[in-house]
Amino acid sequence: MQCTREVEQMTCVAKGPNHGPAPIPEEGRWVPVTQISDISGFTHGIGWCAPQQGCCKLTLNVKDGIIEEALVETLGCSGMTHSAAMAAEILSGKTLLEALNTDLVCDAINTAMRELFLQIAYGRSQSAFSEGGLTIGAGLEDLGKGLRSQVGTMFSTKVKGPRYLEMAEGYVLKVGLDKDDQIIGYQFVNLGKMMEAIRKGTDPKEAYEKNIGTYGRFAEAVKVIDPRKE
Repeated sequence: MQCTREVEQMTCVAKGPNHGPAPIPEEGRWVPVTQISDISGFTHGIGWCAPQQGCCKLTLNVKDGIIEEALVETLGCSGMTHSAAMAAEILSGKTLLEALNTDLVCDAINTAMRELFLQIAYGRSQSAFSEGGLTIGAGLEDLGKGLRSQVGTMFSTKVKGPRYLEMAEGYVLKVGLDKDDQIIGYQFVNLGKMMEAIRKGTDPKEAYEKNIGTYGRFAEAVKVIDPRKE
C-alpha cells in the first residue's frame, strides 16, 4: 500500500481498544458481522420505481451471505412482471453484495433489494430469533394454497361509492349491501384453489362452484350487486 511521504515520516502510535461491530440478531444467534458471509436471515419488503407507478414485494432467504430463495411479486406495471421473471433468475445463488450491485432490470425491484439489504445487514429479519432460521421454501407460505399472490383491488368514485374487486380471499363476484346501501359482505371465488383443482383434473365448472365463498354478513344483504357492472 502506498503512503504519502508525510505519512511515512510519522511516528507510529499504538492503537487502543478495538471496538468491533455491534452483534446483530440472526437465526437465534448474536453475530458480529464483518463480511457478507456472516449474514443470514429471512425478510421481505417493498420497493418502488422512480415515477412511483409500480411496486415490488421482494422476499429473500439468505444463508451465509448467499440468496438461497427469492420470491418476487409486482403490482401496477405490466412491464414489471417481465422484469420480475428475469430478476427471479438473477437473484438466487448470488451473494447479498452481488445482488445489491446487479441490475435487477426494474427500478422497483432494485429498490426492494436495497431496502432488504439494509434490513438483513442490521439484523431486522423475520428469522432474527428463530434458531437455525427458516427453511428454504418458507417464502411460499405467504402465498397460501394455490401459490397465488394476495391482491387487494378496490375502486371508488364520489358519485357511485366503493367497489370491491379482489380481496385476499379471492376474486370478488358479488357485493352485499344493507338497507342503507352500505357494504356488509361479499362473495368471492378463490382463484388459487380453483386453478389447483382444475390442474388435478376437476371439471372447470365444478372447480369454480366448489371454491366460491362469502365474507362478512353477505347472507344478510338486502341487495346484491356485481361490482364490475352495477
